[in-house]
Amino acid sequence: MRRKLPSSNTLLCFEAAARHRSLTRAAVELSLTQSAISRQIIALEEYLGVALFKRTRHGMEPTAAGVDYAARVALRLDAIEQDTLDIMGASAPGGDVHLACMPTFAVKWLIPRLGDFSRQYPGTTIHMDTRTRPFMFSDGNCDAAIFAGTQEQMTRWAGTEFTKLLDEKVVAVCSPRTLGARRRLKPEVIAGMPLLQQSTRPDAWRNWFQAVGVDAPNALAGPRYELFSMTSAAAAQGLGLALVPHLLIEAELARAELALAHPTPMPSERSYFLVLPQAAQRSQALQNFTQWLRQALGT
Repeated sequence: MRRKLPSSNTLLCFEAAARHRSLTRAAVELSLTQSAISRQIIALEEYLGVALFKRTRHGMEPTAAGVDYAARVALRLDAIEQDTLDIMGASAPGGDVHLACMPTFAVKWLIPRLGDFSRQYPGTTIHMDTRTRPFMFSDGNCDAAIFAGTQEQMTRWAGTEFTKLLDEKVVAVCSPRTLGARRRLKPEVIAGMPLLQQSTRPDAWRNWFQAVGVDAPNALAGPRYELFSMTSAAAAQGLGLALVPHLLIEAELARAELALAHPTPMPSERSYFLVLPQAAQRSQALQNFTQWLRQALGT
């Protein structure tokens, strides 16, 4: 049966025009004329029987249907492009692993250790995307994911199975200059100092002060950062104290760019998990990576 699909060139023109909200910029990106882009869009609208753009005195804007269709088309085009690149680069004799990973964990812990993996498995290629939220494995091309969360959060991730790699240990850190000659800072002193907030964990400092039994009216105050890499970098520059998973700042502590402000870790129910699509076949490359990961984490 013949598929009911517009041509790939038509979809490329439509997606570029919708993304740029401009025929001119879409034409520049695709090395076509503006009239050629316009003809493709008109043909697509006639094919679908739906208006995808509304023309105004100032140019063109996607309709509600156009915005929705453009998002769907972009997702499929990205997947086709990734599949094409995979085929073009599928020369590694040891196979490939497509991994989704939290950005700070990827940059601070995993990537610095991938050289060891390559030495043990020189024929295997690791492709990596960063993700900060659960996703549907069926929508992408990921073989596995490394995420931090609670057991309950992992249980709610539909269509997956997971194994715990290790528990999270979050510690209070600061610049060695902030610590000075002191070996640690008293919680009462920390309560009066600038506190760096993690936007994804707004209650972190309040929970830490509750754990050490200190009243801290300003526990929620301070500049907010989205990623732990930002928070730890700000702490290293002396902008305040940060609560960061110990696993992500091992190098900074070893280089004395950061120092433990207090030995008490923040109470945490979170752990690091290896997440896999449910009932999917495990390639030898993925099995090798999983085994190496556990060895590297000491689990």
